Amino acid sequence: MKLSVILPTYNEKENIKILIPKLEQLLKNRKISAEVLVVDDSSPDGTAKVAAALNKKYKNIRVLLREKKEGIGAALRYAYDRSDGDIILSMDADLSLDVEGIPKLIRKIESGYDVVVGSRYIKSGFYEKKKIETRIKNLFSTVGNKLIIFLLNLGIHDFSLNFRAIKKPVWKAIKTKEKVNVFLLEMIVKAKYSGYKIGEIPVVFKDRRYGKSKMNLHSEAPYFLKKLLEYFISYRLLSGK
Repeated sequence: MKLSVILPTYNEKENIKILIPKLEQLLKNRKISAEVLVVDDSSPDGTAKVAAALNKKYKNIRVLLREKKEGIGAALRYAYDRSDGDIILSMDADLSLDVEGIPKLIRKIESGYDVVVGSRYIKSGFYEKKKIETRIKNLFSTVGNKLIIFLLNLGIHDFSLNFRAIKKPVWKAIKTKEKVNVFLLEMIVKAKYSGYKIGEIPVVFKDRRYGKSKMNLHSEAPYFLKKLLEYFISYRLLSGK
């Protein structure tokens, strides 16, 4: 079994200097065969150069450089499509997530699940909210997730966190198209309603230490609600499920 770990980045130079060595140490300690894909939207801070320099030491890092910034969905799909692993795992590169959760995602996949996501909203999960900005994001996330649970009946509790693993054949089958954050929901909806088994593990989500969040609630919240309504109509009302 080979793992592909995908890190979407935009101005995350300081964070990946810390994250990638932690990730590589975990892979070494757990004897996990893996490639690390840093998919960078041409960060002006030199994130791609830092990742390329780290590859000289670790030899398993691929830098996928994209010409423009289109959103996390576009970046993740670009990297997922170019991954070589049997299991594809993606996580934020901002140090908000602990790499020690990676073996838990893998074990859950190996136990029979097709897609496994990290959840801040189940027992032992946690969402750190030190900053005003994070509190606002948490409010949007909490309300959004409750709406999704009510409308779509997907059986999990956190749909907007980029900490997840999926089997490669499942990824190839679900045919996603979204470019922004709603991609994270789209992946789960299409997998669930295609008959694949979805699971979750608890995660601790911490405030970022360096850099700024890339999420724009003003533009993404209305689009999210629009897509949620579309999914409800397509996958619940019209399908009768």
